[in-house]
Formats: sequence, C-alpha cells, structure tokens
Amino acid sequence: MTDWDRALAAAHHAAERGFAVFPTSRSKKPAVPSPHPEGSRERKECRAACGRPGHGVHDATRDHDRIDVLFARAPWATGYGIACGTAPHHLIGLDLDRKNGLDGVADLARLAAEHGFTVPPTATVATPSGGLHLWLSAPAGASFPNSVGVLAPGIDVRGPAGYLVGPASLGDKGRYGFAPGADPGVIAACPPQLLALLTPPPTAPVAAVVDVVAVRERIGQQDAYVRAALAGEDAKVRAQTQPGRAKRLFASAASLARLIHAGALPEPLATDVLLDAGMATGLGEAECRRAITNGLARGFAAHRPAA
Repeated sequence: MTDWDRALAAAHHAAERGFAVFPTSRSKKPAVPSPHPEGSRERKECRAACGRPGHGVHDATRDHDRIDVLFARAPWATGYGIACGTAPHHLIGLDLDRKNGLDGVADLARLAAEHGFTVPPTATVATPSGGLHLWLSAPAGASFPNSVGVLAPGIDVRGPAGYLVGPASLGDKGRYGFAPGADPGVIAACPPQLLALLTPPPTAPVAAVVDVVAVRERIGQQDAYVRAALAGEDAKVRAQTQPGRAKRLFASAASLARLIHAGALPEPLATDVLLDAGMATGLGEAECRRAITNGLARGFAAHRPAA
C-alpha cells in the first residue's frame, strides 16, 4: 500500500466516523492546489464559493465520492486534514508541543491547576516530533481563533476555522497515530474553564504599562554587553509577526535569564523591556507576563547546577 493509498483509506475511515476531511501533503498543508492565480484577491478570499476544489479546509467533506475526487487531484498526498468546526463533533484541537525547550503537556497541567479543571481522557494523537494532539468537543456555535503559543508557550489551538492532521497521515518528520492508551472513540467535552480561556472577553485598550523613558535610562546604566543583549532580544520580539509572538517572547526571556542568573542584568529591567516589546506586537499584558515568567523559569532551570 502506498502512502497515498494509506491516506485515502484513513480519510474514508474518518469520514465514516463523522469527520469532514481533505487531503494534505507531507508538509501538512492542503494538497490540492488553489484554482486561483497566485497573489489574486480570489486566492485570499474565496472559501470554495467558486465550486472548485483547492480551498484547503473549506474543501473538507464526509462524502466518500467527493473524497475520492479530491485525492485524485493530489496524487502526492500523504495524509489528510480533519476540519475542526463541523458537526457532529465540533472539535477543539490542543497541539501540545514537546520540542525546542517547550513542554505543552506541562503547560496544560499548570493551566488546569491554576483554573480548577481536570483534563478529561479523550482521543489523543501522537505527533512524529513527540508532541500530542488532544481532541475535545466544543458546544455548537462556539467561536474562538486558532492560536500559536497564546494559551501557553507550548500549546497551539485549532478552533472552528482550523484543522488537525489525521492519524495515519505521513508528514515530513514521520507518521501520526493515536497515542497508546487513548481511546479513539472518546471525544470528551472541553471543560468550561478551559473553553473560557480560549474565548477571552474583549478588553478595552489600556495605557502603556511600562515607563519607556525610565526603562531607557535604566538600560543606559548597564554595561555595553548587557545593553547589546537587551537590544537584540527587544528587536527579535518586535520583529515577530503572528503566529509565534508568545513563543518568541518566551525564547527571549529564556535567553536573558542567563544574564540575570549571572547577576549582570536586573530581572525587573529585563521584564520591562520584554513586556514593552511584547505588547508592541499586539499581545495582551497577561499573555506577555505569562510568556516572560515561563521563559525566565525555563532559562533559570537551564543554568541551575545539577544536584
């Protein structure tokens, strides 16, 4: 059986379980090319209203004949995507990263402890990079955005407009499959406290929380090496676009933790520099402080002598 045959068979099996699917390539991106010219307005805005395939998650279907048509147009497909926002499951996907110093499993456990909920046993897919995709169900009509590192540095969220890589799919780093011990037939309801974290209430714009003038004066009091390190991390954070802003902030905090641990950089100054830079990218204060705190903790742990 070829990788294409395996992906097609798995997609049909998922459709039989009520999931809307479409073919993906080894890069985990939609495999059917867009019918619209590169750079055109239609390519950006069409959501399959034109009736032609090639619109990614908007092609997703449970119709077996349609699945065959989509896969026939992408003989290079090695996997399939599962559309999250469709009935009857209304999936929420929690992508728990375990790479590059991140630990989404630990992040989720911390959130559960802080907000008083229990992560229920649910269908879970093991990723080739060592992470996990937790499948939860949302109430019909629930609306929240896809996000990368916003809920926590190691957690990406796939909401109603997103999709999950289906089990048995082959990506660049290996094959996806249900995690040992997880029951594929159980998709637990998302705990209300977690759902509230995914759909935060809108907040009014707030004034700057960092005295930029005072911060600049404090930076000027540091030696040249520390000033350069602060400027470098500040620039990295400000240059980061969505997605990935919280992860970049986390990484910069972890990097500066080395200087704080060595006594060369005051922690409050590092926090203020990163907080101002993070909020300049559009992240909220709470998100920034969480990413900075977690990053500093990770950096301190890396420089703590072994017992």
